Amino acid sequence: MAWFLSNIRYVAWTALAVGALFLIYFAMGVAGYAFGDAAFWEAALRWSHVLVGIMWIGHLYYFNFTQIPNMPKIPDEQKPAIGKVIAPAALFWFRWGAMFTLITGLLLAWNQGYLLQALTLGAADDPSFAVGKHVLIGIGMWLAIVMWFNVWFIIWPNQQRALNIDNKFANLDAAAKAAHARTAMLLSRTNTFLSAPMLVAMTGASTLF
Repeated sequence: MAWFLSNIRYVAWTALAVGALFLIYFAMGVAGYAFGDAAFWEAALRWSHVLVGIMWIGHLYYFNFTQIPNMPKIPDEQKPAIGKVIAPAALFWFRWGAMFTLITGLLLAWNQGYLLQALTLGAADDPSFAVGKHVLIGIGMWLAIVMWFNVWFIIWPNQQRALNIDNKFANLDAAAKAAHARTAMLLSRTNTFLSAPMLVAMTGASTLF
C-alpha cells in the first residue's frame, strides 16, 4: 500500500476512477438513469464542478492563509525553494482549477437550462427577476467569472514576472518584481474576499430554491 500512496499520480487517477464508477453505478444501476439522460450529466457535471472548484479555491486559500503570511518568516536562503519550486507548481493547479471550474459551471448551467437567465441575473425570465434561484446563481456566476478573470489576466501574468517563471523575465529588477508581486497579492486577496459571497450564492441557489 505504501508504494501506491507514495505516488500522487496513482492516488489521483485511481480516486477519479473510483469516483466515476460510484457515479455510474448509483446513477445507472440504482437510480435507473440512462447515459443520455440530462440527470446523469447533471450529476457528472456537478461532481466535476465541485472537484475542480476545490482545487481552485483550495489553492487560493493556501496562498492567502499559508504561503503569503509566512513568507517573511522564512530565511532568505530558503525562499528560492518556495519561489522557484512550490509557487510555480501551485500556480499551475490554481489557474487550471479556475479554468475548469468556469467551464464545468457554465456547462452545468446550460445542462439545467438556466444559463442565459443566470448570466442576465434573472432579466431573461418572464417576468424578469421573478425566479430567485436565477438571480442568486447569476450573482455567484458573475463573481466566479470576475475571480477567473483575475486569475488568468492579472494574478498569473504578475506572478510570472515576480517569480521569473520559466526564466522569461530575467531582466526585471528587484523593485519591478516586488511591484508585480504586490499586484498579484492584492488581486488574490480580492478573490479571497469574493469567494465567500460567491460560495453562498452557488450553494444557496441549489438548496434554497
